[in-house]
Amino acid sequence: MMWIVRLALRRPYTFVVFALLILLLGIYSIVSMPTDIFPNIDIPVVTVEWQYTGMSPDQMANRIITGSERGMTTTVNDIQHIESYSLNGIGVIKVFFQPTVNISSAVAEITAISQTELRSLPAGTVPPFIIQYYASSVPVLQLGLSGQGLDEQQLNDLSQNTIRTYLAEIEGAQSPYPYGGKQRQVQVDLDTAAMQARGLSPADVVNAINAQNVIAPSGTIKVNQFEYMVETNSAPSLVAQLNNLPIKAKNGAIVYVRDVAHVRDGSPPQTNIVHINGRRAILMNVMKTGSASTLDIIKGVRDKIADIRGQLPPQLRIDALSDQSIFVRGAIDGVIREALVAACLTAVMILVFLGSWRSTLIIAVSIPLSILCSLIVLAMLHQTINIMTLGGMALAVGILVDDATVEIENINRNLEAGKEIEQAILDGAAQIATPALVSTLSICIVFVPMFFLSGVARYLFVPLAEAVVFAMLASYLLSRTIVPTMARYLLKEHDEAEVEARKHSRNPFVQFQLAFESGFENTRLGYLRLLTFSVHHARTFLVCFLLFAVGSVVFLVPFLGQDFFPAVDSGSFKFHLRAHTGTRIEETAALCDRVDATIRRNIPADEIVSIVDNIGLPYSGINLSYTTSAPVGTADADIQVTLTEKHHPTEAYVDHLREVFAREYPGVTFYELPVDIVTQILNFGLSSPIDIQVVGPNLYGNRALAEKVLADVRQVPGAVDARIQQPFDLPKFTVDVDRTRAQALGLTQADVAQSILIALSGSFQTAPNFYLDPRNGVSYNIATQSPQYKIDSLADLKSLPVTGASAPIQAIGAGGNVVTAQATNAPGAAQPVQVLGNLATITPGAELGMVSHYDVQPVLDINTNVSGTDLGTVTRA
Repeated sequence: MMWIVRLALRRPYTFVVFALLILLLGIYSIVSMPTDIFPNIDIPVVTVEWQYTGMSPDQMANRIITGSERGMTTTVNDIQHIESYSLNGIGVIKVFFQPTVNISSAVAEITAISQTELRSLPAGTVPPFIIQYYASSVPVLQLGLSGQGLDEQQLNDLSQNTIRTYLAEIEGAQSPYPYGGKQRQVQVDLDTAAMQARGLSPADVVNAINAQNVIAPSGTIKVNQFEYMVETNSAPSLVAQLNNLPIKAKNGAIVYVRDVAHVRDGSPPQTNIVHINGRRAILMNVMKTGSASTLDIIKGVRDKIADIRGQLPPQLRIDALSDQSIFVRGAIDGVIREALVAACLTAVMILVFLGSWRSTLIIAVSIPLSILCSLIVLAMLHQTINIMTLGGMALAVGILVDDATVEIENINRNLEAGKEIEQAILDGAAQIATPALVSTLSICIVFVPMFFLSGVARYLFVPLAEAVVFAMLASYLLSRTIVPTMARYLLKEHDEAEVEARKHSRNPFVQFQLAFESGFENTRLGYLRLLTFSVHHARTFLVCFLLFAVGSVVFLVPFLGQDFFPAVDSGSFKFHLRAHTGTRIEETAALCDRVDATIRRNIPADEIVSIVDNIGLPYSGINLSYTTSAPVGTADADIQVTLTEKHHPTEAYVDHLREVFAREYPGVTFYELPVDIVTQILNFGLSSPIDIQVVGPNLYGNRALAEKVLADVRQVPGAVDARIQQPFDLPKFTVDVDRTRAQALGLTQADVAQSILIALSGSFQTAPNFYLDPRNGVSYNIATQSPQYKIDSLADLKSLPVTGASAPIQAIGAGGNVVTAQATNAPGAAQPVQVLGNLATITPGAELGMVSHYDVQPVLDINTNVSGTDLGTVTRA
């Protein structure tokens, strides 16, 4: 490598320009590189979300999810494994792929097989949402929407159809459906008694609305010299006009929708409620995608909201509830601050040891240039500025001193020997060329094993290794070029008179340095004596050293826990609450209010910023792809508490609240959820750091084994919040239709099932219809459904009317006995009506509230958190 040193001395300006180029490109890389807490963890996962309103978890799993999973294993390549879980009306499949997969082709293959499977799925099944999932796709910002005078429907409509559309314009940002509020929907509220009186069933009303509210373009007509557009009144322009749609003619009179139902601008039954500090509100999560910068995303959201403020109601209040940029910026600023402190201390140390500001300046220039070289290469490799890459550079600062320091020290030694400056530089560089190269390569090779890691560890530690290796290689190159160039102009040849004058100087710094050199020489001589003694008594020294090393392992290791990453106190915590499966959402909301009050009693008011309750199931399966709480139904809720900047340790509050909740709320399950961005990313979508899966073909056999494993896990010191994720006690009613009796009355199982589906879950799943609001250009669903307050007992369910196209006219006698009067299919004749209680028996029972699969086989998840007070006996996986 001596040729490059000679080239640097012959062409000094070339390398000065080279250094300036490194400076400019380095600054550009810092400005342009995304900033985040972690490197992008690009593990290939695709989620597929199926929805079928009203379908039970068991039916969802067996009718839709299992078939979809089996189809993927046939036509989709490079699958590593498949996981899925099914809830009431929602099923989510996560397809994990091999690291070498072409993810674009994988998404295309999943899309193709999903479209093909629609023909074999239950009628009314709609195509699924297919989304590529990232471990770093976690909420970086939570927005709370509220406002005096704005109801839940208005808040949901604003967040869904206005704010979300603008947030989509921000690079790297993704906003799933909002949580809470009431979805705007045109509701056709059925009147069961009126339908019975007029011989109609829910299916009759749905068929009439679909026939009378149609989207049918007409075309044009040419009259004289003009061509006219022709439009019809196929779709009413006002919601109230839907009440006037005719259903059928009966005895010469027309039965209208208003006679058996009431059409209103309303919302479907609420399955998701959000409380912010005790008041109903909307919660919006802003996610980051891929390697986008968290700081840029949050800044873009704030700027966009400021831009659209004029288009929103003045009373609408938008609060930032959980801003991860504060945590990210704090973590990165901390690493940068420590790196700068290390660099300054290094410079001071060099100045004290070398005693020359010129030599110190040369070294102080080469270190930042090495760091900038590393940043430039990382930017070319599409890495981000994060705590791993910055940590690697901070680690490298101390090592980078070696190359330049050894070079300068050797040049000074040759100058003291009386050589001219250029000769001293050449000789000094030649004497250390091989040792410096070997030393640099030895340090770099230590990080090579990191490139053979797999999984999350690879994505975390490879950027750290790259940051160190690139900086070390750059440091060696600069010690061969920039350092000799600067030494030629800054260092001076040795002068004995100057050395003697320095010994008698009264300069305080010179006096301090002479005293330091004297003290250091005494320390060096003391170390030499200790080393000489150890060599002369080698056996005794080795025995004592080994005893000390073994003793340290024996007495210290048991007190050290094992963890993948250090715990983080982000100043907030989140508990998941689960009441008895099937608890009504209104009851769960009331329970959350009591839990909020308990939290406020146990945490000082001046340490609480906000308490946010997210109750029930989100309205879309998309949200379930990104959540770590795994809710099952309306009995579930997430309670997130944000603390002030000056607060007591968060973990202490969490441990105390666990005891309080167990004492005050027996029968309610509580467990902590990851809330900070670090833990959410490392958990990779799971609700706990430890997840034990019991997989097997026999679900109930899995349950028995899982109960035994759970009992053992609860005995492990440090294990907390251990539970089985899938509940088995979802209450249900089974409607057992007497098919023979129904057929004798001219009814089929399809007639009964359709009437129940429409009355209880709404008609939109199987018979979609829309109303276009001309004021905002948004199409809203039209759903025919019986209001839940009108069917709140078994008697009401049994009174549900059922009709069929070929059913005979029936008369309902005393005691509800049905007697056949006559049969007719004459046009305009009164249609017969039956009630559900005459056709079926209804029995109570219980079933699975959540069905999970692993590679198509039933699976039970045992999730466990780890207490921060006893990490010495538990290994987090």
